[in-house]
Amino acid sequence: NYTPQAAGLAAELLTAFPDAEVEKIESSGGRFEVIVSDKLIFSKASTGRFPAYQEVPSLLIEALS
Repeated sequence: NYTPQAAGLAAELLTAFPDAEVEKIESSGGRFEVIVSDKLIFSKASTGRFPAYQEVPSLLIEALS
């Protein structure tokens, strides 16, 4: 159950990007992916782990640069 981690990540993103719209979509099988404008930013399936604190906001900044 990644609900607490997903909620924490949503809070991180909203802190870093106050105007962002964050949507959490529940799924099965332990999937956890972050997609921005149809671009995969982070995938637990690919990395085998949940993102570290501030990792996704950093990856998002890189993607937007």
